[in-house]
Amino acid sequence: MKILVLNSGSSSIKYQLFDMAGPSDLASGVLERIGEPESRLTHRTRNAAGGFDQGERPLPAVNHREGFMGVVAALMESGVVRDPADLFGIGHRVVHGGEIFHEPTMIEDGVVSSLRAMIPLAPLHNGPNLLGIEVALELCPGVPQVAVFDTAFHQSMPPAAFRYALPRELYTSFHVRRYGFHGTSHRYVARRAAALLGKPLAALDMITLHLGNGASATAIRGGKSVDTSMGMTPLEGLVMGTRSGDLDPAILIYLARTTGKSPDDLEFLLNHESGLKGLCGSNDMREVHRLAGAGDREAELAIDMFCYRIKKYIGAYYAVLGRLDALVFAGGIGENDVVVRKRSCEGLAGFGIGIDDRKNKADGRGPREIQEEEATVKVLVIPTDEELEIAEQTAACISKSR
Repeated sequence: MKILVLNSGSSSIKYQLFDMAGPSDLASGVLERIGEPESRLTHRTRNAAGGFDQGERPLPAVNHREGFMGVVAALMESGVVRDPADLFGIGHRVVHGGEIFHEPTMIEDGVVSSLRAMIPLAPLHNGPNLLGIEVALELCPGVPQVAVFDTAFHQSMPPAAFRYALPRELYTSFHVRRYGFHGTSHRYVARRAAALLGKPLAALDMITLHLGNGASATAIRGGKSVDTSMGMTPLEGLVMGTRSGDLDPAILIYLARTTGKSPDDLEFLLNHESGLKGLCGSNDMREVHRLAGAGDREAELAIDMFCYRIKKYIGAYYAVLGRLDALVFAGGIGENDVVVRKRSCEGLAGFGIGIDDRKNKADGRGPREIQEEEATVKVLVIPTDEELEIAEQTAACISKSR
């Protein structure tokens, strides 16, 4: 049973092929710079020894249609797919599902129309996501295809958590509310945390932290998201690589009046020039640590602010849940950054949260516990795998439809 996972961007197609019998990933890659003369494909295939063979080559693709054809050709050349019709299904990552989509959904004409209507909610993501879906439907008409939404996991939030204190008409007419993102990752690590602890997910209350260039926190009660840090867009919440996170909205009014910046200028500022990059010049946490180690005070401040905001959300979500079984670190920073994990949990002994330095610093790639012996809350590091989660949800959705 082979599932192809696609993540279509404005000028790229990321993909991963899974054999769900394992499950194991058979191949993956990315086609970048679609529409440019120097578009290139990086492709890797699992070899007989269990490792991966990787190659990179030019792949002229003037549009996503040609790009997807190139991806399929690469899969066939490497022998992991004989014919696209042999695929059990194709799973598409879709960033925004609005209030319509609460779960993975088989893609049909009505779904495509709904996705097109929701492009204004996430124009930078949903438009390219939909383009990838339309191309895949055209070129693989007999293969079942499923849309998996970043926002779906958070549709269990109550109104007190997802509504903004704005006039009701802005919600009813313009859909202004908190949706949350990274839901695929939060759901995946929550399920893996329950497996690691040997308890049913429905019996656990936890806070999951997806920390990467984009970062978010989620409060999960009994396997359901009850609050999350990102809002109507992925801009709200934690300090991120290039995004500001929580901000007094009056700052935008002030900047518009005093600097003459347009809405587009301000949007670019908050999404691409803020966060760690705005504070110290780099959005790569590894470089931020290097700068801080060399005495850069702004880099040290950036790390302090990054961890301080995480700690605030841990405290807030502990209050929301009322109790806590586990705190889970995931994402590139959450899985690998010893300092961020330590600083984010300092001073939280009153909540039953404490990190064992030896366990925190120990090398490890798989799911693991790093809490102190006397801590009442499990502190876990769970490597996330959003593509595998999409593949599993796609397979389940197709099987259910049959």
